[in-house]
Amino acid sequence: MKIGRHTIGSGNPVYIIAEMSANHGQSFEKAVEIIRAMKNAGADAVKLQTYTPDTITIDCDREEFRVGKGTLWEGKTLYTLYGEAFTPWKWQPKLKKIANDLGMDLFSSPFDPTAVDFLETMDVPAYKIASFEIVDTSLIRKVAATGKPIIISTGMASREEIMDALEAAKGCEVALLKCTSAYPAQPESMNLNTIPAMMKDFHVPVGLSDHTLDNAAAVTAVRLGACIIEKHFKLDQHECGPDSAFSLDPQAFRSMVDAIRAAEKDIETASLDPVILGSAHYGPSPEEKKSMQFRRSLFVVEDIAEGETFSTKNIRSIRPANGLPPKEYDHIIGKKAAKRIERGTPLREDCIAS
Repeated sequence: MKIGRHTIGSGNPVYIIAEMSANHGQSFEKAVEIIRAMKNAGADAVKLQTYTPDTITIDCDREEFRVGKGTLWEGKTLYTLYGEAFTPWKWQPKLKKIANDLGMDLFSSPFDPTAVDFLETMDVPAYKIASFEIVDTSLIRKVAATGKPIIISTGMASREEIMDALEAAKGCEVALLKCTSAYPAQPESMNLNTIPAMMKDFHVPVGLSDHTLDNAAAVTAVRLGACIIEKHFKLDQHECGPDSAFSLDPQAFRSMVDAIRAAEKDIETASLDPVILGSAHYGPSPEEKKSMQFRRSLFVVEDIAEGETFSTKNIRSIRPANGLPPKEYDHIIGKKAAKRIERGTPLREDCIAS
């Protein structure tokens, strides 16, 4: 795989991605400062997220749209959470120029087709599919149509779901990232022995999207053959934003980069932490099960009368995960509603006339 001037894969330097996420706190000046700090900390690439509250979910107060217990965001509606966390689209071309001028790649995770269209106007060099979107094969096919390289995170994904994503991305260069979708992730949940298993099973470059709070997982992953490391980045260790609890400050990120570069030079003696190694495992770990609620699924987004036709206007693939899988979308368009359905209702089999 090649992204910008970087060749990614066995025999090449590990490609290190710094994820900005929500750590800009809705300040453009802070976003610029973060990118400059990422460069100084040794990152090869900046990753953004391209969505708005209205493209990733809907403004709805039903129970399904409230974040459940056991996460950092407990009690908020998804719409409120993503309103706090999104990166304004008007910033993103400017941020890309700043990153490129500093010698870094910049690309993003799109969360709906309009985000892909927007990112194409920016001429991003690659795309990232977030773990929660791996089940949205329509979105992956939209990204694949650009012909750009795709990095796909696999948090919570079964072997079958990974295969479906790779099929949707056919024709593009693809890399997979082992990921534990817990925030922050605990070392004992990492199961990094999955990395060599993924290389064997899927025959693509494999890396790690890491939500732990130190360097051990990244270094262990490199020892196992990971060629990409992605980590969230924040300016200050005391920040309290939506994603700050699992992000590294510049000093900690620099320490991770230095440890990775040292491991590359003497790979045979790089540490293998037995707690982090775990086993080769596909599907959600016990720690990830509370994150499953953030996956995408099919929802009714306009009131639908009994007998009305399902269309691209009245059903969408959005977060959360209470409805049918997004891969059923194309099969449902054109069918009839079995009953009256209110906006914000998860689309399930009993909603569809036989």
